Amino acid sequence: MRLPTVENSLLVAVDLQQKLLPVISGSEKIVERSSILLQAAAELNMDIVVTEQYPKGLGNTVEELATWLPDKTEVISKTAFSVFGEPAFNTALTKKRRDILIFIGVEMHVCLLQSVLDALNSGYDVWVVADAVGSRKDSDKNLALTVAENAGAVVVSAESLLFMLLRDAKNPGFKAISSLIK
Repeated sequence: MRLPTVENSLLVAVDLQQKLLPVISGSEKIVERSSILLQAAAELNMDIVVTEQYPKGLGNTVEELATWLPDKTEVISKTAFSVFGEPAFNTALTKKRRDILIFIGVEMHVCLLQSVLDALNSGYDVWVVADAVGSRKDSDKNLALTVAENAGAVVVSAESLLFMLLRDAKNPGFKAISSLIK
């Protein structure tokens, strides 16, 4: 298992959308933690890909998160549950050439779980940020996190992941990242 770095990792934000988040258990906390991760990724110049499940019906990424996306961020519409079912995602992934995929978003037991399993089956190391994912029911989220972990994904908190990416207090991004999590 490789450890995530800015250079070897891609942050994948899945379906954090206007009409989906209001029905997700603990959505306020998910948005808060996702916001911190997106701001940190931008600060560290880390690649991000965003997906939106059927945006015509579910809306776009919520404004609280979209505001933190760097201009170069690819936002990919999809109808497949797994991000790997969308050719544009696979094209973006090939261009990015990353070994580790870090997942945040909703719903953990549907789109995220299928994406995590497909990523593992494709040979990626996979990290799931437990406090930045959710489902309508906590029981579905928790079971899906267990399945993902048993399949080989690493499940961590947003704060743990951020310090892993920083590696050292001498990292130029340390001060900015530290202020995000206080």
